Amino acid sequence: MPDADRDVQHLLARELGIHWIVSSILIGRDIRTPDDARRYLYPSLHDLHNPFLMKDMLPGVDRLIAAVYKKEKVVVYGDYDADGITSVAVLVRFLREIQADVSYYIPDRMEEGYGLNQKAIDKIKDSGAALIITVDCGISDRDEVLYASSMGLDTVILDHHEVSGPLPKAVAAINPKRPDDSFPMKHLAAVGIVFNFLIALRGSLRKNGFWHNKPYPNLKEYLDLVALGTIGDICPMIDENRIFCRVGLELLTEGKRAGIRALKEISGLESSTVDSEKASFSLIPRINAAGRVGLPEEAVELLLSDSVVETRELALKLENYNRKRRALEKAILDDIIDNIENTTDSRNRTAFVLASDKWHPGVIGIVASKIADRYDRPAILISLKDGVGKGSGRSIANFNIFQGLKECEDCLISYGGHRYAAGISILEEDIEKFSDLLDEIVRENLQQSDSVSATVIEAQCHLNDITHELLSQMELLAPFGSRNPEPVLCVRNVNFLSPSIVGKNHLRMRVSESGVSRNTIWFSQGHFIHDLNDSSLDIAFTPQINYWNGSSDIQLKMKDIAISGN
Repeated sequence: MPDADRDVQHLLARELGIHWIVSSILIGRDIRTPDDARRYLYPSLHDLHNPFLMKDMLPGVDRLIAAVYKKEKVVVYGDYDADGITSVAVLVRFLREIQADVSYYIPDRMEEGYGLNQKAIDKIKDSGAALIITVDCGISDRDEVLYASSMGLDTVILDHHEVSGPLPKAVAAINPKRPDDSFPMKHLAAVGIVFNFLIALRGSLRKNGFWHNKPYPNLKEYLDLVALGTIGDICPMIDENRIFCRVGLELLTEGKRAGIRALKEISGLESSTVDSEKASFSLIPRINAAGRVGLPEEAVELLLSDSVVETRELALKLENYNRKRRALEKAILDDIIDNIENTTDSRNRTAFVLASDKWHPGVIGIVASKIADRYDRPAILISLKDGVGKGSGRSIANFNIFQGLKECEDCLISYGGHRYAAGISILEEDIEKFSDLLDEIVRENLQQSDSVSATVIEAQCHLNDITHELLSQMELLAPFGSRNPEPVLCVRNVNFLSPSIVGKNHLRMRVSESGVSRNTIWFSQGHFIHDLNDSSLDIAFTPQINYWNGSSDIQLKMKDIAISGN
């Protein structure tokens, strides 16, 4: 560590009373002053930005306030993933709380696809609505917004996807990724933008005397849903996202909302602390499953209902959808892995573009994510029907898939998304040309070293440094996610004892150094047992508390190993 960093390390440790390992981790994340460290370790709602810094926030809020006072019918138009579903639930719940005339519409994934469409607009017009508010969609729907306007419908857009081309001619197009937007945080989920919109809306209504000295809605109570949508969309766990999720995960753990309580029960988490990992792997997949293979409206109703009986029935439906989703996903994943492993052309690709008319369009995004993770390459999977493909793509850290698609737009009917995830429509006849072009673009953009995973070590220490006090302080680094990963520590020259394979190919062993020993677990890496010999090891790991049969102990969750000296 350079002397300047060592001085900062000592400063942070002294000023905040934190362990030297925690201060080293902060420095590695470019948090170098005591004030920045306090804001990071103790995120507060007081640190949220002014929502009116978002372009078009004022006209968007004013148009909705006018609708509330005129008792106009408002339709919230959403998307069928966790971010879209929670965005709909948050906005609808608030508007119901202020007695607005509000309903919602989520397009059918199979029949309508993503975003606004004319048939849906016709239905909304026929329902007597005057205002559409899009959430998690709309920023690319120029023609549809014009059509809505021609039908006498105003549109307010709340979206977070990348902006490509002219903005729709809406009353308001609220998106911090607009080139002319000055909001400091550009990487919010749609539900985070909705929450900012509600801060602005509530503030404006208060100024107008809407509540006449009566209690007004407590927006903090919505942050359980904001956290689910933010984590579900794999947004960077920084700035406002970190604040939303720190508070929201506490609310998820409390489980006061009937729908959340039912969802936790069906997921086996009724008495568990909910962290970002449990949210990602237990709660969010069940919400997503409704939009992938079932009815997304049932997930929305789960989050809106206050009935214990109704929410338990809905949670059971989501559980069944999730089981169906897992079976579909496994079949597709096995098919693709077999294709890649047994086809030389596929193995040599720097990006995978694969298509089939047998794949369910609702699950290809999850499978694309698993393929990208497994092979460390961008992956786009395409579900074919009647000569047209609907594709879902996931990327890796060093490649912006949205920008890559922008360079391929001549091959595509349409596309949209952001850095890590995107969707496309494409003619079946253009898939081969698109695949070759994307492969060439990825190859040019990535150095060979970029496509090989590297384990980033944030502090080197000894086993006797790994104490309960350290782990207690490391909890302040949570919630973890994109751009705020679980910290990885390193201990060199450890001896290992009793390696064994447990569960589904997990490697368990005990390591010791200087008279201190710890248990370790390396998930899904049991095959490495054959590479172990009598040499000592350098180990990279995240320390954690392992709870088992009513007791707890420090365990090292392994990330990587190397033979000492190599």
